[in-house]
Amino acid sequence: MSTTPAILLENLTKNYENVPAVQGLNLAVQPGEIFGFLGPNGAGKTTTMKMMVGLLPPTSGRVLIRGWDVWRSPREAKRTIGYVPDTPILHELLTAREFLWFMADLYGLSRAEGKSRTEELLALMGLTAHADRLIRDFSLGMKRKMAIATALLHRPQVLLLDEVTNGLDARAAREVKDLVKAWAREGVAVVLTTHILSVAEELADRIGLIHKGRLIAQGTVVELARQAGRPGANLEESFLALTEGERPAEAETP
Repeated sequence: MSTTPAILLENLTKNYENVPAVQGLNLAVQPGEIFGFLGPNGAGKTTTMKMMVGLLPPTSGRVLIRGWDVWRSPREAKRTIGYVPDTPILHELLTAREFLWFMADLYGLSRAEGKSRTEELLALMGLTAHADRLIRDFSLGMKRKMAIATALLHRPQVLLLDEVTNGLDARAAREVKDLVKAWAREGVAVVLTTHILSVAEELADRIGLIHKGRLIAQGTVVELARQAGRPGANLEESFLALTEGERPAEAETP
């Protein structure tokens, strides 16, 4: 595994009218690593993700993606990022195929490559049969699959996945989890937020717990248990101990 982080957060801070949302966050994620980002509602997970992808400016600190500062060199940094937000952002008056063509053009792919990549990703997401339907007629699960396909169009080296299994049935969630593992094997750095502890426990090489805007613990499940003072504890027990008993929403297995 490379010693140069694919993602590096340095003293990342975000305040809203002097109210701290994220406080001095320091984190490094290596190529090929899956990092699970957990915390109670309002802990700062989505705010951090939006700063990482360049949608929300930090109050202070910086984000480096493959060595590129997201705010000083946004074009170079964003070329390496694939982002799936918690709520899919799609043009619902286009068909699935048309939308992926459109996004491929925005990513700077040639027409031939855009069309080829579109068909490849429609097949990967099990959407080929629905390629000519308007996105507005898709279920939430299908829209989430479209968001994933869009994030993969330009073959990113860093994937930021915010609640990526939300809205998916058990089979689709299994498929996405298998894809996440496959991307990591290919050297892609993955950061995922989830309220479903079993997803983080299954996928993540390391897990970070954010609470009240601060990264309070990080490590493997075994290491988190030790940090919680409960050797041998499962992830839920460690989470509750470290976050003062606050439960993540939807902590049950999907």
